[in-house]
Amino acid sequence: MNRLFGASAPKPPKATLNSAIGNIDTRISSIDVKLAALNAELTGYQTKLAKMREGPGKTALKQKALKVLQRRKQYEAQRDQLQSQVWNMEQAQTMQDNLKNTMVTIDALKSTNKALKKEYGKVDIDKIERLQDEMADLLDVGNEIQESLARSYDIPEDVDEAELDAELEALGQEVELEREYGGTEGALPSFMQDEVPEFIDKAPSTSGKVKEVAAG
Repeated sequence: MNRLFGASAPKPPKATLNSAIGNIDTRISSIDVKLAALNAELTGYQTKLAKMREGPGKTALKQKALKVLQRRKQYEAQRDQLQSQVWNMEQAQTMQDNLKNTMVTIDALKSTNKALKKEYGKVDIDKIERLQDEMADLLDVGNEIQESLARSYDIPEDVDEAELDAELEALGQEVELEREYGGTEGALPSFMQDEVPEFIDKAPSTSGKVKEVAAG
């Protein structure tokens, strides 16, 4: 069937900037080779002309050198045009690459924005506020418990130490007086003696207490 009606030839792939730049670079390289050959030829002519005297031979050789020089200028002009084309295409390629990178960045930002909206949608601000309030209340309760446990049971601050010192000194003087006036040796001071109830006929022995005090 394809032979009878003819099959359409496959379309060549569309040229890209990179391929176009590569083709032009190849042409520029070819021109550079030709320019190198022309420069070598011109150098030979110049060497010969410098040694020749004026005459028809030198004039003919000079005409050949001028034609070579003209060809070189044409190739140089072609090379300059091709280099300008490469420059323009490289600029276009740079813009195209930047645009691709920009689109990739925009797509990434869109995806990130969508994901963030989805995740933040699960967050209840009111619940977070209530949780913060509850935590603050619990911290206050904990502080109150710590303060209560750290309460001191020492002597109240309003007790005067001077009064305590005076009372202690008075007790010491009482002990000395009892020892001097009729007090038995080893007897307990009055403030350390237990009062005997009226219903007890005989006071308890204090020898044991004296021993305990002495031992202490």
